[in-house]
Amino acid sequence: MPELDNHRPLDSRQFMLAIKKLADSVSYGTDKSPFLGSGLEYVQSRPYVPGDPVKTIDWRVSARTGVPHVKEYESPKCLPVWFVVDTSASMTLSSTAISKYQLAVQIAGGLALACLDRVSPVGVLGAGSREINYRPSLSREKIMVWLHELRHYGFDEPTELGRKLLALNPSLRERTLIFVLSDMHDRDSVSAVKLLGQQHDVAVLLLRDPAEDGLPGAGFIRGREVESGATFTTAARRQFTSLAESCASLTEASIDHFTIQTDQPFLGALRLFLQSRNLLSR
Repeated sequence: MPELDNHRPLDSRQFMLAIKKLADSVSYGTDKSPFLGSGLEYVQSRPYVPGDPVKTIDWRVSARTGVPHVKEYESPKCLPVWFVVDTSASMTLSSTAISKYQLAVQIAGGLALACLDRVSPVGVLGAGSREINYRPSLSREKIMVWLHELRHYGFDEPTELGRKLLALNPSLRERTLIFVLSDMHDRDSVSAVKLLGQQHDVAVLLLRDPAEDGLPGAGFIRGREVESGATFTTAARRQFTSLAESCASLTEASIDHFTIQTDQPFLGALRLFLQSRNLLSR
């Protein structure tokens, strides 16, 4: 399966093609939907009630008892899936042609389509100061609208990942699969992820720019916006967490995590990570 092109920003059409390619890649080798074939498990037979579909009649039990019976099946329930996308300014800083933020939105889009193929409702939460909070839905059209909204970003949005995760937790009424796409520079985020992981399935996709660990901890950083070429200056208010520090914190909290470097191929390794954790089959 070919890798995504990490060397240029994508227009709307290219974005759609990229997320569909990613969805096909991560779904390769797995069933599209657990509701097909042997996914329906027989539970019991009960007396026929007017209005029951004729195709559900249990002819063997009906013949034995002399009373019409129908078969009842139990359908496996797919977990609702939330994508928590870090929309903060640190995600937009980049030394490569595609930023952590742009890549995070592409990955969220591809995984969302893969989840919809498995009849798992998808919700989206922005983890910056913007109010992006969409409840899980099975509508592909809605998901596309949400993703295109996420593609717009600013360079001055503070991170609120930890707070947004803590606010999400009480609203989850059933067991949920949560993907967190972030650089994890919010030091409150690991404890929030750990709290969510006590009742839900949580996986962190940790995005990293190759020059990130070399950024200073104070002063000003000059940058250039890839699509427009405009230059800007931003303050480095505190030291960025190192990759080793972030991974160690997540490992200590027993949180599944996978690192994505913006300048390196990742699809094959990401697919293996998802399959090894059985994340898209829950």
